[in-house]
Amino acid sequence: MNASLQSLLDLLDLERIDENIFRGDSRRSLVPRVFGGQVAAQALVAAGRTVPEDRTAHSLHAYFLRPGDPGAPIVYTVDRIRDGRSFTTRRVVAVQHGQPIFHLSASFQTYEEGLEHQAEMPSAPDPQELPTADEMLPRIAHLFREPDAVQRLLKVRAAVDLRYVEEPPYATAAQGPREPRSQVWFRTNGKLADDPLLHVCLATYVSDMTLLDSVLLAHGRGGWAVGDVVGASLDHAMWFHRPFRADEWLLYDQESPSSSGGRGLGQARIWTADGRLAISVIQEGVIRVPRDRSG
Repeated sequence: MNASLQSLLDLLDLERIDENIFRGDSRRSLVPRVFGGQVAAQALVAAGRTVPEDRTAHSLHAYFLRPGDPGAPIVYTVDRIRDGRSFTTRRVVAVQHGQPIFHLSASFQTYEEGLEHQAEMPSAPDPQELPTADEMLPRIAHLFREPDAVQRLLKVRAAVDLRYVEEPPYATAAQGPREPRSQVWFRTNGKLADDPLLHVCLATYVSDMTLLDSVLLAHGRGGWAVGDVVGASLDHAMWFHRPFRADEWLLYDQESPSSSGGRGLGQARIWTADGRLAISVIQEGVIRVPRDRSG
């Protein structure tokens, strides 16, 4: 298995310190705070470990309250809100240095038959025909604000094979605004165990990587990597519709319907390669243009 993927799996393998209390480690990301996808995935792990195995996650709703400290562990406290005949609800609060940094509510359901339909999968090229991050990023290294940014980006994303259908915002910002839509294919860089919770948590982890790209595209901004905006996730919601594997190709089709008031909204659907709608995602983030303080 890819060493970076094993490191990520170790990060998600929380230590149980009491019946409803778990502790997870952190690691540094591109910005001086804990990556939001990590906290969301760890919180979902904590919730899932208090739920019967026959119930799988069908939705989560989360708020990012404070920046996480990558140099300190995070404690996750699970509140067992409800255990019904078909649904189980959990609330998780992540705490660092005595303060809550993240709040998540998640719901789990036993499998049952019902009415079924779905939207049609959008067109997208074969992921195998697209450049890998190792192929794409070095050729645009000159666009990044910090000289080691490409190597850091490759390192923090090495557990995931993520391929852009079109150039990412930091590669095309100089060309001006584009349609506020972005597509990426992704899968883990290695096979995973068959545990459904693990696949859901890894998709949650990846879902925070690129969702606000479409907001940046609409305004010709490159993002935090090139320094023309500052931002952070505010809230995040996901609905898991159908079974999927995070170690098989998934298409992340993202768009932004609105940005205003220093906030940008991204919404997306995640599809399996054979056309099944697996996940719906919505996220809002703070996106601010730095003020010119030279005067």
